Amino acid sequence: MAEHHHNHTHGTNNKKILRVSFFIITVYMLVEAAGGFLTNSLALLSDAGHMLSDSLSLAVALLAFTFGEKAVNEGKTYGYKRFEILAAMLNGVTLLAISLYILYEAVHRFLKPPDVATTGMLTVSIVGLLVNIAVAWMMMRGSDTEHNLNMRGAYMHVISDMLGSIGAIAAALLIILFGWDWADPLASVIVAVLVLRSGYSITKSSLHVLMEGTPRNVQVDDIVQAISQIEGVQSVHDVHIWSITSSLNAITAHIVVAGDKTVYETDVLIQRIEHMLEHHHIQHSTLQIESEQHRHDESILCTAEAGPPDAHAHHHH
Repeated sequence: MAEHHHNHTHGTNNKKILRVSFFIITVYMLVEAAGGFLTNSLALLSDAGHMLSDSLSLAVALLAFTFGEKAVNEGKTYGYKRFEILAAMLNGVTLLAISLYILYEAVHRFLKPPDVATTGMLTVSIVGLLVNIAVAWMMMRGSDTEHNLNMRGAYMHVISDMLGSIGAIAAALLIILFGWDWADPLASVIVAVLVLRSGYSITKSSLHVLMEGTPRNVQVDDIVQAISQIEGVQSVHDVHIWSITSSLNAITAHIVVAGDKTVYETDVLIQRIEHMLEHHHIQHSTLQIESEQHRHDESILCTAEAGPPDAHAHHHH
């Protein structure tokens, strides 16, 4: 129970912090985009693009928390928990698109650097840095940036945003001090590469979940080993481990036990296995108990001869 309560307080905190962060960042993103247009600075525009991706990711995270709390129903037996992953995917793809656009624009600017109003650029980027530091500090203190894919995504965005603002500040200073016009597109390229990287990793990790990949923090071999070592378990097969959403992992497996065990005895065994799985970060388990005679996966012959063919037999032809 303590565990659940802890998660719940994190949940409400996560939401509150996301809401405030979303508001601050969206407002500032608009300011920065306007600043980028008015001062003609690609570094500012790219940072605003980055902030747009930020505010998207925050909006998505907020929606995901809201949807995730929706009740489980017959049509969706896992509730709406998957929404978070779909949202992250969308977010990752948006980032990739933004970064490619900035890179494309920067190439033009290297060839023919336009005039940039540097004082405006400097002011806007310094304010941007302060805004990002405030939001990052707020997130780090109050929410679960360690375990929740959504919160971590949002937090990483804000951190790389800070670097974007630092880039714009540096570019403005270089132009003011040395008249190096190319510093502006250079800063925007650096930001674009950061955006590209986070877009790539978010897309990759959400795709991994959508493809029912094994969770990062779980080794299948270790799990099979751990189950096999429990007293009374003869062998384990047909193991599937996947993530339902970022902080909820599931397993299905067939457990072979001696045929003379009673249902009560196997119940105790299953409880033991489930308890062990929770320590291995697997919260949701479905275990099928079989006797040693039910060995349908060893050879086709055995299943074909054993009276009615079992459901799995056709997989092995």
